[in-house]
Amino acid sequence: MAWIFLVIASLGEIFGVMCINLYVQRKTFFWLSMIVVSMGFGFLFLSMAMRGIPLGTAYAVWTGLGAAGAVLIGITFFRESAGWKRLLFLTLIIAGAVGLKILE
Repeated sequence: MAWIFLVIASLGEIFGVMCINLYVQRKTFFWLSMIVVSMGFGFLFLSMAMRGIPLGTAYAVWTGLGAAGAVLIGITFFRESAGWKRLLFLTLIIAGAVGLKILE
């Protein structure tokens, strides 16, 4: 169950980062509140995940999945570059998260 909580926490971080980008573009109270809610949601589920996953592993996977998700959101919705080098390093981030899960 801890790994499910960690994935949910990563989704909170991904959505929070997306909301930061939307807030920078539009500067409305709605997007500011969505940042607080989604990041709080992410931290809550991260703390729940850390009851069953060691700190270093949980944090590394959380930030790795969050970074990978943010890159994919940027490419998909905000027309950011999808060059082969960027995708290669995105793959390495995901491989690192998988490696930590395997070695746990």
